[in-house]
Amino acid sequence: MSQNSGKIGVVLVNLGTPDSPSTPDVRKYLREFLMDKRVIDISFLRRWALVNLIIAPFRAPKSAKRYQLLWEDRGSPLMFYGEDVANMLQQSLGDEYLVKLAMRYQNPSIRSSLEELETAIVNRIIVIPLFPQYASATTGSVIDKVMEIVKGWQIIPQIEFIDQFLEEELFIKAFAERGKTAMQDQDFDHYIFSYHGLPERHILKGSINGYCQLSDKCCSIYHQKNNWCYRAQCFHTSRLLAGELDIPKDKYAITFQSRLGKDPWIRPYTDELLKELAKQGIKKVLVFSPSFIADCLETTIEIDREFKGEFETAGGEQWQLVESLNDHPLWVECLKQMVIRRVYPPPVT
Repeated sequence: MSQNSGKIGVVLVNLGTPDSPSTPDVRKYLREFLMDKRVIDISFLRRWALVNLIIAPFRAPKSAKRYQLLWEDRGSPLMFYGEDVANMLQQSLGDEYLVKLAMRYQNPSIRSSLEELETAIVNRIIVIPLFPQYASATTGSVIDKVMEIVKGWQIIPQIEFIDQFLEEELFIKAFAERGKTAMQDQDFDHYIFSYHGLPERHILKGSINGYCQLSDKCCSIYHQKNNWCYRAQCFHTSRLLAGELDIPKDKYAITFQSRLGKDPWIRPYTDELLKELAKQGIKKVLVFSPSFIADCLETTIEIDREFKGEFETAGGEQWQLVESLNDHPLWVECLKQMVIRRVYPPPVT
């Protein structure tokens, strides 16, 4: 890079977290999150009534209690691990780059982070939504928000999005290292790869030529017709991880968690499968959550506390969650390589 060229901005964007575990801050977060038309994809008036009259008033106090269990001295793990990774990536990339952390909902906002890059006069921006698998409600929403903000700029630099990274070698290896640490001193009867769920209609709306049937058959092979299907991406991620860890196909299951509302969400459901496994005599289960790159409410509380309790109540003996990537050095190196390849593309052979 020549000395006359500006810096390259890198924006790491995660979903978001309340500013505190208090009920007012959680309610504020839920309202912003659930009013996103890509998250609850119904008409504005119906969405407004559902979120502001039903979900936020009644769910916020319950969610606040769960966030209080999650909160550490440094605050929300999603936030402080995000800050750590951004700092580590900045140090690794060097002074030619300017790395910023942003949250799709709440703080630091995407707008504030982009405005810092605008003020710094970067000549290029690489946006990395921190979701390994693409979904309209996550990565799509981040892209939507970024474009909404920059369309008002007088000068818009080159902007690139890394819209999925489930096949990145170091992403798989970093998660596998976490798994190996958990597996080295313990034999498990079964393994679960649990992903955040989506309403079935989200998958069907994005289906190419009606290919997606929401079945294991159409998700069993990852190819051009389903490489934007969130469910198919989750299945592919699991196969890659299982291969890296030498887990036989009959020893693992792929499930989905965190349902909201009464509409059907993609199956199988984690909370239903864990009870079936216990009934079948499965005693020791190791759980991965490869749709989250940092531990959060859905991993630490939902999987490691609530699901663990349900498994033990159903007759299981050991339910163990694999730590998320958090600040793993391989994960930081993975981010660095993704950035470098876009700035200096490898030669075509």
